Amino acid sequence: MKGVIIDRSIYCDYRFKYEEKHDKSGVGMSEVREDKHYVHMIGGDGPNSYARNSAYQKELLVSANDLLQQLIPKHLDTDSTVDTFRIADLGCSVGGNAFFAVENMIGAVERRYKSDGRHVPEFHVFFNDLIGNDFNTLFKQLPVARSYFAAAAPGSFHGRLFPRESIHLAHCSTALHWLSRSPERSNKGRIHYAGAGKEVREAYAAQYKRDMDCFLHARGEELVAGGLMVLILMGYRDGYVLGSDSSIGESFDILGSCLYDMANMGKIGEEEVDYFNLPFYYPCGAEVEAVIEANGLFSVERVTEMGAPMKGEADPATLVGHMRAVIGVLVEERFGSGVVEELFQLHLNKTIERAREKPFIYQSCHREIIHIVLLKRNNPS
Repeated sequence: MKGVIIDRSIYCDYRFKYEEKHDKSGVGMSEVREDKHYVHMIGGDGPNSYARNSAYQKELLVSANDLLQQLIPKHLDTDSTVDTFRIADLGCSVGGNAFFAVENMIGAVERRYKSDGRHVPEFHVFFNDLIGNDFNTLFKQLPVARSYFAAAAPGSFHGRLFPRESIHLAHCSTALHWLSRSPERSNKGRIHYAGAGKEVREAYAAQYKRDMDCFLHARGEELVAGGLMVLILMGYRDGYVLGSDSSIGESFDILGSCLYDMANMGKIGEEEVDYFNLPFYYPCGAEVEAVIEANGLFSVERVTEMGAPMKGEADPATLVGHMRAVIGVLVEERFGSGVVEELFQLHLNKTIERAREKPFIYQSCHREIIHIVLLKRNNPS
């Protein structure tokens, strides 16, 4: 698969290199060395920011919360010797969603400690994202009346972020579909594997497996034995091949057509678009369970599939605003800042047209589901 992965920064400035190194004591430390450009959501609190365009992610957290309030207390191992309970929120981005998730997890942990008649420990929460993330805005929005100490943990979650056996509960919501790098294959006419040929789809799937294994190995080092990890993953049901008959596939098709329109106008190079593959992969449940089983560091306490929570017809402006908040920086680094405004205006115009032609695709996030996964760190053998 060497030929599949981009190794030229012109095509993939957001790639990461996962390495294994050893310090003088011989203790292995996994690290991810990031190149000079760092993918992140649009920061700040402006109209195009992720903070103002992440209502869908909030709905996922709300929908999953009732189940997690049952599962975390049920499966959490309490320890009277723990004075500080450490939580890692992985891929936190910017905005209030991270605080909502953390506060709900703390509430679940507190209930378990109280039901066991144990003293509730202090909480130390680490908010993680890539180093380009707008941590300044994130921490300006920290709730004043919070019940935890907060810290940033910048870096890629595909590698080590914390000392060994230091984290008691890890949480990652709507972030693990991001790949550490994209396939290098020319994917003419498309910018994603949705609707693409078998070779492109297989390249994406292989990269997803590698990235998930790196993620699980890193968390296996960092979580205490018996520690829990909550994953909320965007994906599809077993047997479905992502295509244009899904909300996500349709949106990527439209964005790709807009990029080719701009190439035809001479504003960007067509070959640049041919090699521009969005670094997202949306797994089915069988893929998720297979990579966890192959990794072997965690036991699966629960896997639940849930329909995508957004009800009714999605507004095209909301959909395009979300897309821009998520990949606007990626587009800017690849094609330059001068094309961003025009590109997403084209995207909005075409989305409005498609919504009239295919209204069913824009209702209830057509075909998408959510995987809710609860893992427990196995005791080291």
